[in-house]
Amino acid sequence: MRIGVPKEIKTLEGRVSIVPGGVSALVADGHEVTVERGAGLGSGISDEDFTQAGAKVLDTAEDVWTSAEMIVKVKEPLPPEYGYCRSDLTIFTYFHFAPARELTEAMIKGGAACFTYETLEIDGHLPLLTPMSEVAGRMSIQVGANCLEHEHGGRGVLLGGVPGVEPANVLVLGGGVCGINAAKMAAGMGASVTMMDIDLERLRYLDDVMAANVNTVFSSPENIRTRIPYADLVIGAVLVEGARAPVLIPRSYLADMKDGSVIVDIAVDQGGCCETTKATTHADPSYIVDGVVHYGVANMPGAVPRTSTFALTNATLPWVRKLARLGAAEAVKQDAQLESALNAWKGKITHPAVAEAFGLQVEPAAALV
Repeated sequence: MRIGVPKEIKTLEGRVSIVPGGVSALVADGHEVTVERGAGLGSGISDEDFTQAGAKVLDTAEDVWTSAEMIVKVKEPLPPEYGYCRSDLTIFTYFHFAPARELTEAMIKGGAACFTYETLEIDGHLPLLTPMSEVAGRMSIQVGANCLEHEHGGRGVLLGGVPGVEPANVLVLGGGVCGINAAKMAAGMGASVTMMDIDLERLRYLDDVMAANVNTVFSSPENIRTRIPYADLVIGAVLVEGARAPVLIPRSYLADMKDGSVIVDIAVDQGGCCETTKATTHADPSYIVDGVVHYGVANMPGAVPRTSTFALTNATLPWVRKLARLGAAEAVKQDAQLESALNAWKGKITHPAVAEAFGLQVEPAAALV
């Protein structure tokens, strides 16, 4: 199979979807790999590194997209790339369709087979989402601490406090991979942390494993409403697989929050769990609504591309190899996990949560291939 790796074009996105070791493995499997010139530079990977691994480096995105049978990316196609998404092409990347109507309609129109990292499921786990959730969860505390600084519109609060001055209060909504990584970082910096989740078994687990400065509370609208006024930093870390994130913080709650408090909405990729969240970029990451600083960068791990690229490709490469070996149709027939990753096929939506988000009919993948 001809596998293409284009350069990511999202603002200040430095990740690349494959590393030289992955190229070597795919070439050894008998595939041809093309990489757009400069695709790996943000992650410290040169064109020569790719060439030595067996890839062919092409000059333009068009060259890569049009010559490939399968495209492997990090982030969803953007409007300049929509025209490349044709019915005989397989795309494997993070799509996050549910909050993105324009993207969804473009993929329906193009007819490509769209396999998503974020819905590939094994026994209730999302292994291709996990590494970037780990990075985003840990980063959320770094950027949140930065936003709390006075020069960025924050309250001027040091996350861990100092002797004689109390630490910041951090509220983490969601006890999954993002949430637990955020809480670990915040606790390690000395903050007073509260984690909220709707799964009692998860809360029991968190209560056992987290540090003494982390408390757990069952998540309900009333519990969120009563605790958010005390929070200096709120981390939105909720996830419903494939679906739009639930809105847990309506705008009315902001009136009760402290001026200069901060919301870092990691769920922005899925629409955000705060009503006032909007997607931002690393070039202009935050904004203020009703006195509350909002951070809504939709590709947070792109700020640490070296770490993120290697963490992501450690998880994705086995599935890239399997999808390339089987081809899209046989992958859906033979592999339940890759079938779970398929969200769109030849203009039809195959994932129930995506179809529900836009009032479309869902077509089971097995019935289409």
